[in-house]
Amino acid sequence: MTEDRIDVWLIPTDQPDPVVRALYELLDPAERARAAGPDTRFGRRFTVTHGAVRQLVGARLGRDPAALTWRYGPRGKPAIDGIAVNQSGSGALAALALTDEGRAVGVDVEEVRDPRTATRLATRYFPAGEAALIAEAPDPAARFTTLWCRREACVKAYGGRLVQGLGLPVTGPAPVLLADPGALGTGPCRVDDVPVPGPFRAAVAAVGTRPFHLAVHTWHANERQLLGS
Repeated sequence: MTEDRIDVWLIPTDQPDPVVRALYELLDPAERARAAGPDTRFGRRFTVTHGAVRQLVGARLGRDPAALTWRYGPRGKPAIDGIAVNQSGSGALAALALTDEGRAVGVDVEEVRDPRTATRLATRYFPAGEAALIAEAPDPAARFTTLWCRREACVKAYGGRLVQGLGLPVTGPAPVLLADPGALGTGPCRVDDVPVPGPFRAAVAAVGTRPFHLAVHTWHANERQLLGS
């Protein structure tokens, strides 16, 4: 079976002032309003994430990043003509998934929580058997975060709500083929883990049964190019 290709860009979101200011110029009015909230650190990271996403999507489509117009699904999933995209952010790292293979994608990146929080959340939200396996794992926080990312990626691929994905059977070695997404939608979904640095875990999901190859890249701010654009 031929593999599809999904590109995943990892975006370090703590950037110097000149980069933040230059990326801010690429944002639309709604994005600028979000970036201007009371939490300065969130605003800076939001600006870098959304500005870098515009750069990458614009380059892929051969269009002006500042002129891109997003469409939003019923639950806020962004979309744009010509390519399937999804993005996620957690702390100092964001991720963008891109594919032109004609299938919906979802991506999630999460900073690993402390073990007590991970065990508590697993007990509250995950199936009982899975929560027990997490509690007994050598690194329960990393195990919990891996499974959380897989679920969230599936939810985002379908454009659903998180509560619809909490019971999804996504355990086992990656990639995982989810035959029945339940309330999320119709048709199967394939989900795979994404290698990420530091205290993070990430996953990508794509609707459909076909295997996919992950091409993982790191976005680097080019201050000269940004300031000259």
